[in-house]
Amino acid sequence: MSEEIVTKRYWLKTIVSFLVVLCVMPLGHAFMIVMEHALAPVALHYAAFALGAVGLALVIVGVFVKGDTAQTLFGLFGGMLFWTGWVEFLFMYYANRYGVQPEVVNGEIVTRPEYLILPATFGFWMLVMVMYIFNVKTGCYFITWLQKVLFGKHRAEIVTRPMTRHTSITAFMELCMMMWACYLLLMFCYDPRFLGDHHPVTLIVGAGCLVGAVFMLRKQLRLGSWGANIRMAIATVIVFWTPVEIMGRINLFNEIWVAPMEHKMEMGIILAAFVVLIAGLVIASRRRKPAA
Repeated sequence: MSEEIVTKRYWLKTIVSFLVVLCVMPLGHAFMIVMEHALAPVALHYAAFALGAVGLALVIVGVFVKGDTAQTLFGLFGGMLFWTGWVEFLFMYYANRYGVQPEVVNGEIVTRPEYLILPATFGFWMLVMVMYIFNVKTGCYFITWLQKVLFGKHRAEIVTRPMTRHTSITAFMELCMMMWACYLLLMFCYDPRFLGDHHPVTLIVGAGCLVGAVFMLRKQLRLGSWGANIRMAIATVIVFWTPVEIMGRINLFNEIWVAPMEHKMEMGIILAAFVVLIAGLVIASRRRKPAA
């Protein structure tokens, strides 16, 4: 019996969770582009700031709602709105305000100004990571592995207690920190002064992330509760999205979410699939208690 429990795989939950988070990625990109085209510059700045505020409010409300799955979804969607409104749009505002030029190759914009200044936040990212690595017991496999490598048998002495855990905040921080980390990784890889988008190391990074996502998906298959499965899907999808970004960068396929107004039908299908998946997820999570 114990052997069956250990080896059980939750294919339906894993596929649905993965697809829900996967749909969020292109829809988030497309939503940002639509806002840019639909709103005047001044209105755009106010709307973007309000978007980030709504995202933060959702994350906070998620602390008080009942149910692990609901709290996770509040953290996921709130985090995406927060990232779009208070991170990406704010970088865009200050990049435009101070005249940061986009990276242009053969007359085509390959990197927008806001992403060019993102690598300057590396020190702030490390600041947060130091807090996580030295002070927090988490369920993150990567941070746990780092702590074991860095501290060895002294880990229990250095990382003595877990941080107060709110599922909504956990999902929110996971999303933001991993998005931040992967954007930093991509920007350093794309920078021709370091590597360049066609450099073999950049391609190896993409391949490594793709392989890593497969291993993460295998671990996700063992998570029987919807909430835990979705939180693992956040990490899996963001790592998986890294090679997607690289393949789009080197023109291996057309990123329809970058020009959503030209691909309304395709984006409509993704949106419809997302709504159906969310509805099914909510219904399924309410019908059955999460597996232990």
